[in-house]
Amino acid sequence: DILSPFRLHNTATPREKRAVRTLSALFMSSKDRPSLGGTRIKTRKRNITAPLDPAAFSDAVVQIYLDNAGDLELVAKSIESSELDFSRYGDTFFEVVFTGGRTQPGTTKPDEGERHPYSIIDCEPKREAILPSVIYIQKILRRRPFLIKNLENVMRRFLQSLELFEDNERKKLAIFTALAFSQKLSGLPPETVFHPLLKDNLVAKGIVLPFITDFFKEYLVDNSLDDLIAILKRGKVEDNLLDFFPSSKRTAEAFSEHFTQEGLLQLVQYNEKKIFESKLSEMKSALTSQISDQADVAEVIET
Repeated sequence: DILSPFRLHNTATPREKRAVRTLSALFMSSKDRPSLGGTRIKTRKRNITAPLDPAAFSDAVVQIYLDNAGDLELVAKSIESSELDFSRYGDTFFEVVFTGGRTQPGTTKPDEGERHPYSIIDCEPKREAILPSVIYIQKILRRRPFLIKNLENVMRRFLQSLELFEDNERKKLAIFTALAFSQKLSGLPPETVFHPLLKDNLVAKGIVLPFITDFFKEYLVDNSLDDLIAILKRGKVEDNLLDFFPSSKRTAEAFSEHFTQEGLLQLVQYNEKKIFESKLSEMKSALTSQISDQADVAEVIET
């Protein structure tokens, strides 16, 4: 026995005993080593995340549309019973809803993959054709409220890229947007719609004005002017409606002429009243200032 010279005897000191125990542990085989009962040796595990595959998700959603021949009630039921990962591919889902398939990153151009002909862009530019899609999305959002952020993302991207759409496609988006607010689509924030429209290049090209005009006309079919003004206030654009006009047409006269021709006389009257009240307020402020400064009576009358 290799440890026999180190066997303990009754007269061994504590230091000698510790030394012998250390040597014994070094020469033990792995099977003879003591273990603590019930103790698990923990090993570090890596977090393994499945790679993103928006193409497969898109194809699966498209197939649901095709299997149900575009019947949105049946599509909604099939999506509800599916095991698709909407938390990871929410943006892709709404790309399929709006355009019929997945779009290339950062654009509105179709990407490779399956497509369906029942999208918002493919339907007629009429409220009766687009309203079912609004109701369908409302149903989806009630079941999966977290998708509202994805809807915002996709709408913001599309609105910032309006120049990539055809005229009739922009009109469909405007009608959809108006109906979304009219139907109170799960708290869609107005700033999500209005702020992207104020991009200088879109306004300068005259793309925004027809869009916002179609939006106003469609929204006012079912809602009052006060409702429209409330949305504009929430979107923080009520006082900046002229910003939707190209700079060369950014006048009160051009505003009145355009919306009168479009049949939105109540909006024209509202704007003219707002301008009058603004000028009246400025006049009162100027008079108050002159009186407090004890200005000459003739000067006050001239003001």
